[in-house]
Amino acid sequence: MANDIITLRDALRHTAGRSAVSVGLTVVLTLSLCLLQFGPDPDAVVRVSFVTKSSLLISTIISGLLTAALSFRSALTMRELALTRAELQRISGTDQLTGLLNRRGFDQAAEAALTKARGGNLPTTVLMCDIDRFKAINDQFGHDFGDKVLISIAEVLRSFAERRQMLVARHGGEEFAVLMTGVSKERAAQYAEELRQACAAEAVLREGASTNVTISIGLAESHAGMDLAKVMRLADQALYAAKHRGRNRVVRADVLADSIAA
Repeated sequence: MANDIITLRDALRHTAGRSAVSVGLTVVLTLSLCLLQFGPDPDAVVRVSFVTKSSLLISTIISGLLTAALSFRSALTMRELALTRAELQRISGTDQLTGLLNRRGFDQAAEAALTKARGGNLPTTVLMCDIDRFKAINDQFGHDFGDKVLISIAEVLRSFAERRQMLVARHGGEEFAVLMTGVSKERAAQYAEELRQACAAEAVLREGASTNVTISIGLAESHAGMDLAKVMRLADQALYAAKHRGRNRVVRADVLADSIAA
């Protein structure tokens, strides 16, 4: 197996083994074809031209068979490597606890979505969501329960995003990010409020009892020429304002900017 080749010695041993198999197959195929062409009698008289033509035919057949076998083996190895590379890429962009995209996976997918939205002149909105008082939850109930909270909120976000074809990720710690395209500013704010309510209604079980957890959300819309980092920063500022104003609420970056200006 290609996965067993790790050191130079492994590569040399693998090559030697394949060479031995190739030589053995060549000998076997040559003897078999010679017996078919010339018969089993070693004293039989055979014309030189017949021997020459037969030798060329045998060489061609053996070469074709070995080339096909080696090509097939190479194709299997390339397929295995491609699948392994794809799996490694998937793992590198996935949060292992929740199964959502991680920050790296989200940034890559969001950049592509933002570029596509710009090409179609579609609005793009980012939500930054943070679980309220998560540190206190960990301190009071332990990290295992904290993980349950993360998984539970992630499932609400996943279900919500899948129904509306949105990108969703665990952006880090207890923070989640959502990106939506082709949705008006008003509709995006409505979605954010629905998401906040859905998370608040989700009960997380703890020792036979259930606990409700809330989230705060900051919302920012990407304007012409605004890159992903900028809109994420605006959404993060709006999230901070939502936390500062009492948590369990949605704050829009544009409304926040208006209130600051006033």
